[in-house]
Amino acid sequence: MNKTITDVPLGTLDGLKRNWQADMVSGFLVFLIALPLCLAISLACGYPAIAGIFTAIVGGVLSAFISNSELTIKGPAAGLIVIALGCVTEFGFTGGADPSADFQAYRLALGVGVAAGVIQILFGLFKSGILGEFFPTSAVHGLLASIGVIVIASQLPIMLGVQAEGGPLESLAAIPSYFAQMNPVIALIGGISLAIMVGFQFIKNPTLKIIPAPMLALLIAVPLGMYFEIGTEHIIAFGGQEHSLGPRFLVDVPNNMFSAIAFPDFSGVLTSVGIKYIIMFALIGSLESLLSAKAVDQIDPWRRKTNLDKDLLAVGVGNTVAAFIGGLPMISEIVRSKANIDNGARTRFANMFHGLFLLAFVALIPALINRIPLSALAAMLVFTGFRLAAPQEFIHMYKVGREQFIVFVSTIIGVLATDLLVGIGIGILVKAIIHIINGAPVVSLFKPSIKLENDGSGTATVKVHNSAVFSTWIALKNKIGGQSENKVIVDLSSAKLVDHTVMANLDSLKSEFEESDRDLSIAGLEGHRKLSDHQLAARKKFD
Repeated sequence: MNKTITDVPLGTLDGLKRNWQADMVSGFLVFLIALPLCLAISLACGYPAIAGIFTAIVGGVLSAFISNSELTIKGPAAGLIVIALGCVTEFGFTGGADPSADFQAYRLALGVGVAAGVIQILFGLFKSGILGEFFPTSAVHGLLASIGVIVIASQLPIMLGVQAEGGPLESLAAIPSYFAQMNPVIALIGGISLAIMVGFQFIKNPTLKIIPAPMLALLIAVPLGMYFEIGTEHIIAFGGQEHSLGPRFLVDVPNNMFSAIAFPDFSGVLTSVGIKYIIMFALIGSLESLLSAKAVDQIDPWRRKTNLDKDLLAVGVGNTVAAFIGGLPMISEIVRSKANIDNGARTRFANMFHGLFLLAFVALIPALINRIPLSALAAMLVFTGFRLAAPQEFIHMYKVGREQFIVFVSTIIGVLATDLLVGIGIGILVKAIIHIINGAPVVSLFKPSIKLENDGSGTATVKVHNSAVFSTWIALKNKIGGQSENKVIVDLSSAKLVDHTVMANLDSLKSEFEESDRDLSIAGLEGHRKLSDHQLAARKKFD
């Protein structure tokens, strides 16, 4: 959709006056999506259910006044479940066996969240938003896919009403036994909820999609739970087995939201566990947030650009405040942001309205939340996990190139076998080894060789020697962005290898140049061989 500059709605107080109706409607519809997902993500993280609501409220209200990202929705996301759950687990979380130990683990995790938020604030102040472009594309996709697998492994048992077994690999191996032991009532509610989430994708009539899939699932799951009286302790017999029902299968939140506020314990911040998870929250949370903000910019009808440093600052401030009152970590969340755009949002105040609607709901009618079956929330996360690790992701990475697929799978295996930080490190290491095998000089992985040529005719030529790879992309982008000429040529004729990450980033940068009425062209690839048929495949120079 093309708009003139005078048509572009901006998130100012004047913009609020002009666009409040559209933003409020979209904020309400996003609230319907966010409510069940915030609850689901909180419980999957080992936090109290209300923690995700706190985060969405803080993120919605604060970021509207700090970030210039007009259409992103800030809140908890499935991508951080693995980190948050790992953090409370290593701090002594027992999964309900010892409530006092669980609460202390939660408070220690909040201390880590505050420290990570402060680091994200520093990232924003020191203009580190570009760091999101350092990581190789295939490793990032592998990271997200591995998170999807872990989410499925952890939530499927809850959806079926059985006890999970071990870590993600053990839990995946135990899937057949989960189905054999499933609680029929809990599994029925979870299965219907999952069917709604899956089936909703195939509905084309927008009128039938007025109620978002997560809320529709709750509108069916809650009456089913009441019909089967799953909140009352009793035994049912099915298939020759006895299964128990009771309040543990329902969400539990306090009737007074303010009584749920919890304050952090900072005694774990300087421990090895604390330092590890501060790094993971700050690094991976920032990376996911930056990638989401960039993705939302690409589908913004007015093509507005987010200042990534300001957005990182907004996320850091939001995380610091949220953790101080008992909230989960937040990011710029892409699924809810896409819904925000589809629902007609115009400015960042739609994010604020979604937070205010959440505040009003939990403040006025929290008792309704206590009727929600946990299996319905788990089904939503199983669906989210599948979307992150869908077979199409594997097919897409294979089509981009076999070497990209190797990095993608290596990252997944690394994460599942170790943790997120080590896993993405393994992916980066495999990527570097493949580059060396493909002819990139070792020194070029760490130090770029870039020369600038300017003939005085209004054209600047940036010539790259040795290789153009993910680890030196930031230096290359800064060199390109530092040119004031209307036409910039990136000459890759002397590069022995140009990897997929650089090809993809150059393609995105070309679009940015076009939007500012400038021209960026790529030259010198005639002597290179593509490593796959994909348009943005890596290129290797042949003799």
